[in-house]
Amino acid sequence: MTLTKRIIPCLDVDKGRVVKGKKFQNLQDVADPVDLAKKYNDAGADELVFYDITASNEDRDIFVDIVEKVAAEIAIPFTVGGGLRTVADIQKVLRAGADKVSINSAAVKNPQLIKDAAEKFGRQCVVLAIDAKKVADSWHVFINGGRLDTELDAIAWAKEAEKLGAGEIVINAIDTDGEKNGYNLVLNKAIAEAVNIPIVASGGAGTIQHFADALQAGKADAALAASVFHYGEINIRDLKDFLQKQGLPIREVNEHDI
Repeated sequence: MTLTKRIIPCLDVDKGRVVKGKKFQNLQDVADPVDLAKKYNDAGADELVFYDITASNEDRDIFVDIVEKVAAEIAIPFTVGGGLRTVADIQKVLRAGADKVSINSAAVKNPQLIKDAAEKFGRQCVVLAIDAKKVADSWHVFINGGRLDTELDAIAWAKEAEKLGAGEIVINAIDTDGEKNGYNLVLNKAIAEAVNIPIVASGGAGTIQHFADALQAGKADAALAASVFHYGEINIRDLKDFLQKQGLPIREVNEHDI
């Protein structure tokens, strides 16, 4: 059976508001996360991702109250990340209504967290987010909101994470984030070919064609984007119609609008 390709809007949340920047810098206020989540649920998004983008760097817990409010308004799968350092943190977010959790900095610092979370909640709940940037001839993993170069090879880390129990990997290409010039197809394809779990392309969507490129040439199973959806530059229904015409397996929008 061919798995449908997924379109995933992303809410980057800072101080309770959805924000957007370029290359993880110059954040601009966008909207209320609950209002935006409901809008995407109704528009036909396949999933929704919520990142508390400063929780790790500020060494604080995620805003669970906002997670609860968003979860109450949507019927699509919901992934939450940011500031999740322990199995107890993950459990709290899942109880608040998340279907999956995204771990990044904490997993690099303590890879056992991936294994422990997968064993307790099932690997389908555990998403590894990799913030990657080209350094010399390889892609390095960055943590703390893209601020710290771990010098860890992104492809090697993806393979290790799969062995530990990650059920999915989101590839955030820092160099293309917010630039709207397209996803990093080389990086996405390299990781997709290195692992046997789904990968999600993130960072760089600017046109409808960029999504098709990520899902075809980039071998991604899903494409995540933020600003093109937040600012109404791309309509999810139009995007899905285009992708279907490209021969990609896409879930019908009206299946959500019941």
